[in-house]
Amino acid sequence: MQVILMDKVVNLGNLGDVVKVKDGYARNFLIPTGRARRATQANMEAFAAQKAELERIAADKLADAQRRSEKLEGASVTISQKAGVDGRLFGSITNADIAEALQAQGHDVAKADVRLPDGPLKALGEYPVVLSLHSDVSANITVVVVGEQ
Repeated sequence: MQVILMDKVVNLGNLGDVVKVKDGYARNFLIPTGRARRATQANMEAFAAQKAELERIAADKLADAQRRSEKLEGASVTISQKAGVDGRLFGSITNADIAEALQAQGHDVAKADVRLPDGPLKALGEYPVVLSLHSDVSANITVVVVGEQ
């Protein structure tokens, strides 16, 4: 199925690109989330009329993500969790826990922005974590996991 991208999609294309994707990917993800429209003649004409406004909105999103990245870069967040004597946690620290701790510090971060490629944190220590604020913008923070007494 051919679709017109309404936003930048990682590993697929930029705003306004007409790309061919699998039908299920388009019907189940791209179109319902508003990231794409079917590439019909009517939709192509409507997109051409809205292109300047969509580019402005995309530039605003990028500028907002860069501003948030500057505030977050190098930040450190401490999370306390019950742990055993060997340093392993009872439970784990997930991306939702990290996002909640950052929000408590006054940062605007959603749990989907927190990337934990190795899965949840399950031991005490310091961990570098990447926040993906936009497809082009990321911020590196440090998560310190300490044991509760």
